Amino acid sequence: MGHTRSVGEPATSRVIDCLLDCTKGNALRESEHSGGCLYLVATPIGNLEDISLRALRILKEADLIACEDTRQTLKLLSHFQIRKPLESYHEHNEMTRAPELIVRMEEGARVALVSDAGTPVISDPGHRLVSLCLRHKIPVIPIPGPSAIVAALAACGLPSEEFTFLGFLPARPTERRRRLQKIASEPRSIVLYEAPHRLRATLRDALEILGDRQAVVARELTKIHEEFLRGRIADLMRAFEENEPRGEITLLIGPPEEAAQSASQRPGAQAVSLTDRVAQIVAAQNVDRKSALKQAARELGIARREAYKRLLNEENS
Repeated sequence: MGHTRSVGEPATSRVIDCLLDCTKGNALRESEHSGGCLYLVATPIGNLEDISLRALRILKEADLIACEDTRQTLKLLSHFQIRKPLESYHEHNEMTRAPELIVRMEEGARVALVSDAGTPVISDPGHRLVSLCLRHKIPVIPIPGPSAIVAALAACGLPSEEFTFLGFLPARPTERRRRLQKIASEPRSIVLYEAPHRLRATLRDALEILGDRQAVVARELTKIHEEFLRGRIADLMRAFEENEPRGEITLLIGPPEEAAQSASQRPGAQAVSLTDRVAQIVAAQNVDRKSALKQAARELGIARREAYKRLLNEENS
């Protein structure tokens, strides 16, 4: 996902070789893969200093590097003075390129697969190649490293014990809204990638379908202009009305704030149904049922449509 940016002076070959000496013990264990194999090598998502020693060693030792964009990967390799044959592997050629790489690995080649940034396969090309490797009994070895998902989730401040990752939402509005509707009742934090020119529309749809939940826009992670914007979805919409979204964006949306159900989580307390909560608001504030349902939906952090469905289910049960 996205492109990397150099931070600091380029590392010299001598320094890298000294550092890689530290990994020789692990290298001996990995040399047991005497035949062909596929390495899934995670690369920096912005700051080149985030690359691991193991990733550098694998890239130096691989017979071939398959990459999403040869120009982008060449910048990374040049920075670390690594010279290896490159072969393009992207969503437009993987149908034919994957079988070609399988033949190379069956002949004994060690292939390193990289994306432009981050971990291959995760919202990037590679699944077809991994599946073919497994079918042909070719070892697949992950080389973990930088991840926009993990970096954003760790620093966002939203509940992170459990989360749902959606990748990129569909570009078409109807399909995007349909996808959001499917996870409207998802009780965990939601993490997704979004293009800057679609962020406003996605926030607008999320507000209508998911409700005004806590959310975070993580922008340009690990780069010089890294930024976290925190608030409710409506707050973020207002922020981007004034400023055009730019850069690589990870959007995080918190779980529903089940205030109306919080009583059921307290020892010895009795749960309050949505029907009862609506009735309480009507009596306490002297408002109509529609306004009360709208307030209850805000308390739960869900869309009014979802709250209406729950209310009907409770009344018909």
